[in-house]
This record gives sequence, C-alpha cells and structure tokens, in this order.
Amino acid sequence: MELTFFFPVNVGGSVTKLVDKICNDWNAEHPEAIIKPVYTGNYDDTVVKIQSAIQGKNPPDLFISLCTQRFSMYIQDAVTPLDEFIKADGAEGQAYIDDFLSGFMEDSYVEGHIISIPFQRSTEIMYYNKDTFREVGLDPDNPPRTWTELAEYAQKLTKVGPDGNVERYGVGIALNSGSAQWQFTGYCLQNSKNGENLMSDDGKSIYFDTPENVEALQFWCDLQNKYKCMQPGIVQWTDLVGQFLSGKVAMIYHTTGNLTNINNNATFDFGTCFLPGNKRQAAPTGGGNFYISKGISKERQQKAWEFIKFATSPERAAQWSIDTGYVVTRKSALELPEMKEYYEKLPQARVAYEQIPISKPELTSYDSTRMWRILNDAIQAAITGEKTPEKALRTAQAEADEVLKKYR
Repeated sequence: MELTFFFPVNVGGSVTKLVDKICNDWNAEHPEAIIKPVYTGNYDDTVVKIQSAIQGKNPPDLFISLCTQRFSMYIQDAVTPLDEFIKADGAEGQAYIDDFLSGFMEDSYVEGHIISIPFQRSTEIMYYNKDTFREVGLDPDNPPRTWTELAEYAQKLTKVGPDGNVERYGVGIALNSGSAQWQFTGYCLQNSKNGENLMSDDGKSIYFDTPENVEALQFWCDLQNKYKCMQPGIVQWTDLVGQFLSGKVAMIYHTTGNLTNINNNATFDFGTCFLPGNKRQAAPTGGGNFYISKGISKERQQKAWEFIKFATSPERAAQWSIDTGYVVTRKSALELPEMKEYYEKLPQARVAYEQIPISKPELTSYDSTRMWRILNDAIQAAITGEKTPEKALRTAQAEADEVLKKYR
C-alpha cells in the first residue's frame, strides 16, 4: 500500500527535508504502508491542489492544510471526521487528544466533530533587532508593548540615508494576499471591545466593519503614510525575513515557524516578544493540521491515522519544534529533556508558547478562501489609497454577509 501525503511549506529553511525524514522513519518501520510525501507549495497552492485532486476523484490519502480550511473541507465532504478512530483507540485515543494544547485543539472541531490534528502550529510573534535598538538609544530588553509604543519605536528605528532614501524601516507587517488576514486577526483581537474575533465560533458570521477594526486598519495606513516607519505599499510575507536578516527592517511581525531560520542566519543580537497590544495584548494562532481524505478505503484511512499519531508523537513533536521554531503541540513533549534544554539555550522560543493563552484562531469561516480574498482585497484597497479603511471594510462586510447567507 502506498499513501499519498500532500504537505505545504510557508516558512524559510529546509522544512521539506524534515517532513521527508518523518516519512522515511515511518516507511522503515512500516513497509506494508509506504507514505509518499508530495510538496505542494505554500498554503494557498496546497488548497488549490487538494481541491483539484478531490474534484478529479483522486484525493491524497492525507494532507496538511490550514486549520482555517476546516469548515470548507467539512461542508464539501472532503475529509473524514476522526472521532471513530479516536474512539476505536479507547482510553489511549482520548488521552492522545487530551495531550494536545487546548489553544491548538480549538480549531480542530466542526459541529462537535474532530476533523484534524495539530501539527505545524504557530502564533504570530514580533522579532526585533536588539543592535538597532541600542543604536538609537532604545532599551533592547524592553520591546514595544502597545500600539503607541510601536509607532514611537518604529519611527526612532527608521533610518534615512544622506540621499533622503530610507535605509531601514522601523517595522514590517505583511500585507499581501494570504498573509494580511493573519496579521489583521491579531490587530482585531487586540482592539475589539471584549476580545471578539473577526468571526463567530461557528464560522457563519463575520465582523469586518466594526469601528475597532476600522481603527486598526487606519493604524496600518498611518504607519506607512503618517509616521513613514513602514515600507509603503503591499509588503510581502516572503520578503520580510530576508529584509530583517539584512538589516533593512528593525522589527517584523512573523510566524514563530521561522525562528530556527532566523536564529541560524542572524548576524546580530535579536529578540522575540509578545505582539504589542492596544485595548489588550492578543495574537492569532495559525499553521497547519493533519486531515484524512474521505474518498478512500477504510484500510487506507486507518493507516493514515496511524501515521498521523506517529508524526505527532511527543518525541517528534518536540524535535519538529526544535528544528523549525513551530510551537510544540503536545503537553507531554514540553516535559522532555530536549525541549527543556532547547528553551534554556534559545529563550526566544518560549515567547510563542507563552503567548498561546492570549491567542485565538485566525480568520476562519465557511468558504474561507473567498472570505480571505474579500478581507485581503479590502486591506489592499485601504493601503493603496483606493478606499478609506471605513469604506473598504464596509464593502467587505456586505460581500461577506452575502456569501455566508446560505450557511446560516
């Protein structure tokens, strides 16, 4: 038996080799059920390839996709709920589920069913260049904690050359399609009245155009246009880490999944910290979970389930976190000597884990791909000056409500 496994990579470094190793380790022990990993590009590319494979009636046996795809995958009848596999494992099955961090299991459910298992999970954190802090007289051990401080620090950290061109921007936030909604989720959580998210828990309602969200989007515009401490226009997710490592930006919002890449390549003293807040501190969780396809035999589903448990064992969860920077997903993994040693040697890695209690899932709803596009288009319209933040989000709200009508 050969099982096809689609997986994405949305960070730098050699993650594909790490996935290959997990599969090779499994294949050495299970020659009766070979796992064939297929790298499918970034998360957006992977969603398209999964959908195409499903429509062609040739789905992968299992795949990693964003947690935000769970409602869409479920309503399309593309994935099988995992409850029966968990139940069949008895007490061991429930203990397995209970061992995952609750902040990551939160977006594994649809209508009471567990449909995915946490794997490459993250929270968004801030990376900052301590050397540039020292250069401009800022305390390198006290990064910004509020939006006000963020704007103040970013302006001090912005460096203009003799020719009048900006040599270094103070802060970088990815605003391209597919990334802006993750970044904006954090700002929504930080500024909403009572910590409400961009959507309801059941994925059937969207809250784009609240006054608090308009204020958050206006703040992004102000960082570029008023304070001139962020690169103008649509800042690309894939460019930010390189800009940070080359000293072209002093602080970036990015995934903890790039921590190992940054740690291995930074030529300066860097720190990590919680995202600055406004009404409160908060951050979005993100990343990918394991799913099992529905249109395959029970035998193939069972082997896929066994592989998922293998790939998410405490020891592998710990090693995955150490090798990539993604947050360790299981409580028992935190108790392993290698994880304790990792946090001791690289204290920057603890930030993402410690931020989980104040983190919530990024924008997730039915028809999530379209919902992301609606919000990303609105953000870009505001950033490019095509529309005011208020008008952009009001338009997005109307479009989202129209799309979600059929799910209510």
